[in-house]
Amino acid sequence: MAEITAQLVKELRDRTGVGMMECKSALKEANGDVSEAELILRKRGIASAGKRASRATRQGRIGTYVHPGSQLGVMVEVNCESDFVARTSEFAELVHDLAMHIAAADPQFIRKEDVTPEAVQKEREIQRARALAEGKPEKVVDRMVEGRMAKFYEEICLYEQLFVKDSSLTVGQLIATKIAKTGENMTVSRFVRFKVGDSTAAQTAPEE
Repeated sequence: MAEITAQLVKELRDRTGVGMMECKSALKEANGDVSEAELILRKRGIASAGKRASRATRQGRIGTYVHPGSQLGVMVEVNCESDFVARTSEFAELVHDLAMHIAAADPQFIRKEDVTPEAVQKEREIQRARALAEGKPEKVVDRMVEGRMAKFYEEICLYEQLFVKDSSLTVGQLIATKIAKTGENMTVSRFVRFKVGDSTAAQTAPEE
């Protein structure tokens, strides 16, 4: 067992913002490996964030990102529970990062639940026909379709996409780590992506 020094605990705390005892526990589990301990804390945070998902989010910020050259821009609204968190630099950084991600990854929906039934049905039909055309046995086609539908959601849904600045996390997991760190629920409520010459706007969450 590697020695868990105060310096290691401080380094992990600086990287994650998590309390000292939690950092020490994660470092022990990771045998002193700071990167592994950070991953452990992320997983713990993602798990605990789900408990806060039902809390109302009526505060927040609107962030923007304009790509160099001014040919592509994004506006996004990210919500949290309190004005205090909304005014923090960390929340502002999250909002900016999400706007930049949307510019780069071009999601069409926020969550899987937002994808229209028509779009889901059409994609299922395409993937079933594709699997059958490949000569796959009927008994494995449904399983293949489900696997390809997961990939479909990863491509078009913001929360399912791999975060452009850290491909070890989905955007949903990134937000979950912030929820765990602040103790407040956070949600993306809507966004719009503008590209010069493109008259179609990105899909946002349905009106409540």
